[in-house]
Amino acid sequence: MEEELKCPVCGSLFKDPVLLPCSHNVCLACARNITVQTPEGETPVQSRASGSSDYDYLDMDKMSLYSETDSGYGSYTPCQLKSPNGVRVFPPANPHRHCSLTCPLCHRSVSLDERGLRGFPRNRLLEAIVARYQQNRAASASSSSSSSSSSSSTAVKCQLCDRNPVDAAVMCEQCDVLYCNACQQRCHPSRGPLAKHRLVPPPNRAQPPATARKPATCVDHEAENFSMYCCGCKAPVCMKCLEEGKHAKHDVKPLAAMWKQHKCQISQALNGVSDKAKDAKEFLVQLKNMLQQIQNGVEFEACLVAQCDSLIEALTRQKAKLLTKVAKEKEYKLKVVRDQITHCTMKLRQTTGMMEYCLEVLKENDPSGFLQISDALIKRVTSSQDQWVKGALEPKVGPEFDLTLNTDSLLQSILQLDFCQGKAESGPSVPAAPILQLEKCCTRNNSATLAWRVTAPPGSPIEGYILELDDGNRGQYREVYVGKETVCTVDGLHFNSSYNARVKAYNAIGVGPYSKTVVLKTSDVAWFTFDPTSAHRDIVLSNENQTVTCNSYDDRVVLGTAAFSKGIHYWEVSIDRYDNHPDPAFGVARINTMKDMMLGKDDKAWAMYVDNNRSWFMHNNSHTNRAEGGIARGSTVGVLLDLTKHTLTFYINKEQHGPTAFENLDGVFVPAVSLNRNVQVTLLTGLEVPKNIKQ
Repeated sequence: MEEELKCPVCGSLFKDPVLLPCSHNVCLACARNITVQTPEGETPVQSRASGSSDYDYLDMDKMSLYSETDSGYGSYTPCQLKSPNGVRVFPPANPHRHCSLTCPLCHRSVSLDERGLRGFPRNRLLEAIVARYQQNRAASASSSSSSSSSSSSTAVKCQLCDRNPVDAAVMCEQCDVLYCNACQQRCHPSRGPLAKHRLVPPPNRAQPPATARKPATCVDHEAENFSMYCCGCKAPVCMKCLEEGKHAKHDVKPLAAMWKQHKCQISQALNGVSDKAKDAKEFLVQLKNMLQQIQNGVEFEACLVAQCDSLIEALTRQKAKLLTKVAKEKEYKLKVVRDQITHCTMKLRQTTGMMEYCLEVLKENDPSGFLQISDALIKRVTSSQDQWVKGALEPKVGPEFDLTLNTDSLLQSILQLDFCQGKAESGPSVPAAPILQLEKCCTRNNSATLAWRVTAPPGSPIEGYILELDDGNRGQYREVYVGKETVCTVDGLHFNSSYNARVKAYNAIGVGPYSKTVVLKTSDVAWFTFDPTSAHRDIVLSNENQTVTCNSYDDRVVLGTAAFSKGIHYWEVSIDRYDNHPDPAFGVARINTMKDMMLGKDDKAWAMYVDNNRSWFMHNNSHTNRAEGGIARGSTVGVLLDLTKHTLTFYINKEQHGPTAFENLDGVFVPAVSLNRNVQVTLLTGLEVPKNIKQ
């Protein structure tokens, strides 16, 4: 409301406001400053005095147009200047010259009569509202600074109890009256015209009573109070005005009756404006959400880029043109929505300020002062309601991009490729977003299975689906499956990771929107077995591929079914049979390591081979770090692959064997063992790193 209480000339809160014939207000001092004088019959010349800078306001006392000793005319030469609010102002005028004043808001000029500025009525209602506004602001600041030190409060009393008033239970913000429960039910029921009044808890302490203002007196008869209202002149009048015959043929009504009538009109008009303001707030929320949707319209661009990248070189040349059209469409929508937000915010701010000002006016108990401004206020409220015309609270654009990429005869029409303008209201369309069937989505070890369903659009069957997963670390999505199946299992994921998955469908019209995202968590530790499909043909597996031996006296390699590229992983191998002191090897390898020789002979395996007395580390047929201590039947060999530190360490019977075997390991590794017919081992997986192992 503060903007309603500021003078349009000085930009400060009104001080001694006067009411101009156009129903606008200015401070009395500002009215003096914007008064212009010229000789009779001449037009005021608004020229700045040569060499002058600013008008000396100290001289105002010498030539006040409000002085009782002159006729509203000054005796100094006009000197144009600008107020802090950017309005041109002029000092008082010379005698024997015509004086006029131009409203700084509507630019309507009015001539001053022999009374000068005294001919403009003082807007006592506005002055009272400004004083109350300043008092409330000061009280608010005072209460916030002293609230921490005050521990008790004095209850305020009902203002309508006849005798022995009881504590007030509520206060009406519009009536500014305190009620107990009984008086509120009797005098202020929550129905009828009072239904929209807001009842709030009473303040902790009784506010000091407002200073009573003297009844308004007639401008022409200062000893007479206003008692009637002239409907023709739209002004309060006193009895002497009626006796003198100035309003003899005018429609004159009692002041109190017109006061109530105009209050009722403003209240009814405010109801309509209040509903429009509420709609405007909801509309602003809708526009801001739409703005966010348009700004985040990256899915459409990503779809376009994906289509362009999948085409041949001729399509790549067209990609830049298509993206330019999308950018123009997006920029246009953003501009339209931003302009609507700015325009609606400005109108809502003006409407809300005017509403608060009107509510303060309605609290006033001065009929004559109220009727001075009520007509203009009714017109303002009605005009404000008319501003919210049909369609003003509807978005001018939608968040959707009305562009569809046609890829039917791509190779034949690549050079003529363009957007299909507009979306068809009926007929074939892109598929809807698939619905993930969460009851069928699951993870097992480092594999994830997803299932989905979707309803095909009429006239254009679904041709396939695109499943996308991120990297398990909230990174970019990548395609992991493209096909017609509605169930897909993705293997080779990282252990102890959370993956975001989404799917979309496509047909001959284009690619549909993404489904909702589902989060899949892989196993914390690795469970795996030996892999019979990649093992050497001499390898013999049993116990559900967890136990291995060999038919050959030569060393043969068998790999595990799990692959690791990040994280910390630990597994063990138990020695079930150990004859004739062979030297089996344990470690990790690439998937394409040699299978017909000892593990570590080539550059694709990192291993420790060990007999009953000692061990060596081996990679690329290089033997290093001989260590005393071997294995026997019943021993366990542990392998710790730490891909956070990129190291490989070995353990025998839970104790670290030798130093860290290998460093700077990077890439994808699978568990591996090499042995001959004299050895049989069993794989133990799903193990956490033992606490007594020093990492």
